[in-house]
Amino acid sequence: MGYVTVSTKVKRELLEKARRYNVNVSQVLRRALEEEVRRRELEWAVSVMDDISRRAKLEKPSDEVIREFRESRGRVA
Repeated sequence: MGYVTVSTKVKRELLEKARRYNVNVSQVLRRALEEEVRRRELEWAVSVMDDISRRAKLEKPSDEVIREFRESRGRVA
C-alpha cells in the first residue's frame, strides 16, 4: 500500500510542545485520522443497518442486532 504526503497547519506553540515531549507528530496524526475514518465507517454501517431494519420491519434496532452478533461470535471462539 502506498503512502501520500498530507500537510496540515497547527499552532507553532503546539508543535513546539510536541517536540519538547518527543511526540511523533506524524504517527499521532496518522492514528487520529485512522480512528476518525473507522468511527465514520461504523456510523455509516449502523445507518445502513437502520435503513435495512426499517425496510425489513425488524423487531430490534440495528445497534442491538450488531451487539448481539458480536457477543455471539465471542462465545463461539
